[in-house]
Amino acid sequence: MEYVFFANALCKSYGKYKALNNLTLHVPKGAIYGLVGRNGAGKTTLIRILCGLQLPTSGEYTLYGVRSTNGDIAKARRRIGAVVETPSIYLDLSARANLKQQFDIIGMPSYEGIDELLELVGLSGCGKKRAKNFSLGMRQRLGIAIALAGNPDFLILDEPVNGLDPQGIIEVRELILKLNRERGITVLISSHILDELSRLATHYCFIDGGRAIREVSAEELEAACRKCLRVKVTSTATLASLLDSMSVEYEVVSDSEADIYGKVVLSQLSGELTKRGCELITATERDESLEGYFMNLVGSDKTRAK
Repeated sequence: MEYVFFANALCKSYGKYKALNNLTLHVPKGAIYGLVGRNGAGKTTLIRILCGLQLPTSGEYTLYGVRSTNGDIAKARRRIGAVVETPSIYLDLSARANLKQQFDIIGMPSYEGIDELLELVGLSGCGKKRAKNFSLGMRQRLGIAIALAGNPDFLILDEPVNGLDPQGIIEVRELILKLNRERGITVLISSHILDELSRLATHYCFIDGGRAIREVSAEELEAACRKCLRVKVTSTATLASLLDSMSVEYEVVSDSEADIYGKVVLSQLSGELTKRGCELITATERDESLEGYFMNLVGSDKTRAK
């Protein structure tokens, strides 16, 4: 698999405080990669290091095959567009004027492409309206347009829907999906709004205390969080034998419990178990959310660390 970004044992310390603590992660090319973590987990610190706004205390990273210790890393960063923390826009200027400023800053040879960018982010009809009169969603979309000014193929967004109303969230979500699917742009999104992130991400990295706890694909996460029936019985061996004969998928999770993923009729299941000398004690539907998965992951990790 080809990786746009690979971080290897990154550390960032401020005195005795470790914002990043041996963090290692991999961002595949073409992915929408979600950084999942609570405030203070290290997400923004990682993004600032990736964008060259800060230096790591130790460890290194590779961007498009160029190591961070290589002198060509600045050239590799030209392939990045980023909105870090809040959009960098001039509030007294229109969307068009903001983009002209950005084109000048990055040395674009002409203003060709501005109209296309405005249309792409849904701001082509704003005319001379100043950015200070924009909604938060419009400002966020303008920030993304500015980040796209240099035609990057790696877009980094730090909390892109934070504070937006439902309509603004939908607009930003659809824009991110469009950039990824139609333009092939790899997107790294930092967010603590997990329900929204689950509608976008193809890959996830769960971060806590400056460390990457786990990296999973969306498919792996869906399999871990999918609906099932958790049953408690007096004999999981008997239950397993019965479910095998029924060709029903299941997983034994303890001496007395199992998760059943196929459709079963509880009354029939209980009756068949009784015939085999096994009692069905309880049955509970389970459907773990991304938030629940993250909290269980962080909790178990802290327990192991003690």
